[in-house]
Amino acid sequence: MKNELTERQREFFEKLKEFFSTKALPSYETIKNEFGYKSKNSIKQYVEILKNKGFLIQDNEYFYINPKYLGAKLVSSYVKAGFASIMDDKIEKRISFDVLLDINSPSTFVFKVSGDSMVDIGIFDGDYVIIKKTSIANPDDIVLAVIDNEFTLKTYKKDKKGFYLKPENKDYPILRPKNSLSIFGVAVGITRKIS
Repeated sequence: MKNELTERQREFFEKLKEFFSTKALPSYETIKNEFGYKSKNSIKQYVEILKNKGFLIQDNEYFYINPKYLGAKLVSSYVKAGFASIMDDKIEKRISFDVLLDINSPSTFVFKVSGDSMVDIGIFDGDYVIIKKTSIANPDDIVLAVIDNEFTLKTYKKDKKGFYLKPENKDYPILRPKNSLSIFGVAVGITRKIS
């Protein structure tokens, strides 16, 4: 097949993914030194082959790994959290959380959650929340807001009195600004380690 790689080409490509992921590839000289090759020409040849076979994409003078080859394998069958079942080994595509959540964007930030004020919607202490920076939010968005000069993660709400922040934990009171309320960004995803 046209896009099949030799064993050496595959090893080189896997190293590129490990070292650079969604970043633009550096100079041939940098890759040569990083990977322990003797010649820049070897690096150039590998890059050209990977580009021609669709494993790398070019944007202006920069090369990037094709996003479809990044990330974990997305399996098309569901994992049941109820009764046990046999899972079909149907690999649908690769999925990169950097690409899916646009984490590589300069306007995207990841914050570690502290506290339990959002547990009723599944955001727990120690989770990582992905925030897309914007000063505009809609009611019911989960936002990273600045209220009276304090950062907090809450649900953005509005009533007759105006905008306020709602914790998703009945043990916490709603927050209304005494002086100021502004939006730093809107939550677009969360991630956590199981152990």
